[in-house]
Amino acid sequence: MSAEVLVAAPYVAGALGVSGAAVVASGRRELIARWWTWCLTAPIVGGALLVGPMAVTTLASVLGVVAAWEFARMTALRAPERVLLMGVVGTLPVLAALSPGRLTGALLLLPMLFALPTIARGETSGVAGANTALFGSVWLAGLSGLVLLDAGLVLALVLAVSIGDVVAWAAGRAVRGPYLSPLSPAKRWSGVLGGGVAALVVVGLLGALTVASAVAVAVAAPVGDLLESAVKRHAGVKDAGTWLPGFGGLLDRIDSLVPALAVAVALS
Repeated sequence: MSAEVLVAAPYVAGALGVSGAAVVASGRRELIARWWTWCLTAPIVGGALLVGPMAVTTLASVLGVVAAWEFARMTALRAPERVLLMGVVGTLPVLAALSPGRLTGALLLLPMLFALPTIARGETSGVAGANTALFGSVWLAGLSGLVLLDAGLVLALVLAVSIGDVVAWAAGRAVRGPYLSPLSPAKRWSGVLGGGVAALVVVGLLGALTVASAVAVAVAAPVGDLLESAVKRHAGVKDAGTWLPGFGGLLDRIDSLVPALAVAVALS
């Protein structure tokens, strides 16, 4: 595990250096803020992968709890459903680390678990909240991929999705083609194609290019972006939070990564 991360370290440093020069040249404050956030998060992810499974599991659980809190706040979940959601999403990576074979069984129990608050209250109005919490838990269960996948592949996916996001932003503004979806009016097909090609190049350079990783970064990642856009538009908010410079909230940062991890696990 350590060797794979160390081999990839020069690529990560080089990508941050090249992208840093590009964003400074652009003069755009949002991109510069995003770059600083990447500089802070890259050592955290790389350090966890370097330390070992326990650190990765802890990282996945913490990310899950924070992302679940942001999702619950956006969707106005009641306190019981909110607490359950945060507990479930934070626990799934631990279960994946301790007993991967039981993860599927745990997911099958989630509908009954999230129905408990509604049953306890004896009301039908809570069904919508239970469904929302169930959706959020299955969506964010993709973070367990940080634990289930090989460290080298995880690092490649994280880096590819991040660089693909930057290239997609730049390509979408440089090439004025058709818009991607009403869910995200600022995004264009040119951005999706440009970002997908860049992401594929990254996983190829890191020696992680397979059918699973290709589908993960070129297809699942942009779908994940649209998925979160749908949640935000339904909630009537621009971002999932305000605390992460250049992005908004954690969900705005990992919206593409979560389904990429899930697809990589499913196809590996």
